[in-house]
Amino acid sequence: MTDPSSEAPKPLELRRELGLLAAVAAGVGSIIGSGIFKKPALMASQLGSPELLILVWVVAGVMTLFGALSIAETAGLFQDPGGQYAYFNKGYGRFVGYLYGWAVFIVTQTGSLAAIAYVFSDSLGYFVKFPRLSAAWESFSIPVPGIGAMTPFKSIGLKLTTIGLVLFLTAMNYLGVRFGNAIAVVFSALKVGVLAAIVVLAFTLGHGSVENFTASVPAAAGSPSVFLMFIMAMAGAFWSYDAWINMTFLSGEIKNVQRNLPRAMAMTVLIVIAVYVLINLAYIYVIPVPKMAAKYSESYLVAVDVAESFLGRWGAAAIALAIMISTFGAVNSIAMTSARVYFAMAREKLFFRKLGRVHPRFRTPATALAVQGIWASLLVFSGTFDQLTDMLIFVSWVFYALAALSVFTLRRRMPDAPRPYKVWGYPATPILFILFASVYIVFTLYTDIMNFRSGQAPIINSLMGLIWVALGVPGYIYWRRKSRREERAASQTDFSREIPR
Repeated sequence: MTDPSSEAPKPLELRRELGLLAAVAAGVGSIIGSGIFKKPALMASQLGSPELLILVWVVAGVMTLFGALSIAETAGLFQDPGGQYAYFNKGYGRFVGYLYGWAVFIVTQTGSLAAIAYVFSDSLGYFVKFPRLSAAWESFSIPVPGIGAMTPFKSIGLKLTTIGLVLFLTAMNYLGVRFGNAIAVVFSALKVGVLAAIVVLAFTLGHGSVENFTASVPAAAGSPSVFLMFIMAMAGAFWSYDAWINMTFLSGEIKNVQRNLPRAMAMTVLIVIAVYVLINLAYIYVIPVPKMAAKYSESYLVAVDVAESFLGRWGAAAIALAIMISTFGAVNSIAMTSARVYFAMAREKLFFRKLGRVHPRFRTPATALAVQGIWASLLVFSGTFDQLTDMLIFVSWVFYALAALSVFTLRRRMPDAPRPYKVWGYPATPILFILFASVYIVFTLYTDIMNFRSGQAPIINSLMGLIWVALGVPGYIYWRRKSRREERAASQTDFSREIPR
């Protein structure tokens, strides 16, 4: 018989300390970042119509809700940590699950973490002047095939501030899920409160006009079709809604997860849809779409003009502060949720084993958090995170479509499993989401190819995103073979112990 004393001690598990409110706060905190401030002007320049601008936010929100409702059924089936990573393992097998987790680690979440933290520091720059190096140092670059060039010394003060924020919030989440959760609740409430204040003040003190809701940019001859521009504008809306999947990453720490997680996902997306539609109505009420389109540039924020309409010269400062509040909460929520994916991969023996450790005192995935913070900091320092994130948005939507499709595969594989929540409107809801995601993927690929052929882009972003995911395949082969060798060795050891002497 096997000697019980020789068995390895059971590894520490994460604590289930998060309730429904905490899950919703983490979800809202992850989703609402800088997009709602930075994307509306670009979308206005693409669409030229207030009706279409609002419609894009509604359609993108409804599609996001359909995706959340579909995946919520899968979330209700399991209690495994890692969320969507674990669901892919169950629905498609370990290889697809690994590729998803690899993409999350290499850039979809760490890149988002770096990009949003960078926006925080950029807004802080309104109040503080960051130190910079000489022009010779700032121009130093390291070529990266298929991406462009790394510029590690450009805007060094801003980058060091960004890294400081990432590491500070990593440390807060390292010290316990309650620390990260407290920050998520406070800053989610603050950011929703700030956006609500902008809406109220814009409609009461903003000197706007209801006529702006019908003022459109005249269509120019030879301009792209409305449908194509609508799809292009959807990219901005989807970026602003992105990170809705992050709630599933906390599945190992949510109380009564099979009931609370599906409810939290639906509630979170509905809250964000309401916030986004209202804030865009406020924008349009004060600044007509033709003016937004005419003033659009990479640095233009329509929210600044709106705030100046009721705050005067303090408007820009108020929006800079609002962006800082919003992005601070988003960085915290992304840092808190995403590390759970690499933790789950390590527990499945498909990643570096040390990332699967739970801190004995704080009961957090401490090593996974630390490695995530370090990698995100390197992305900040390299200056390539924006390019990488653009590439991986396409890949994210491929995985979103697969996640919704897993509702059907799991119903076939596990027909008798208890489902605390079944997707509303089945099968229409997941089918509509899958079809929409497929159209979005095809048109994104088409647009990237056209931009490459016309010389507007040096590479085809979507294809490069797939290449970055494929770079993780050798890692899967290595860890899978190592795991099988260990399993064979363990079974032989157990067999030898059972042979009577």
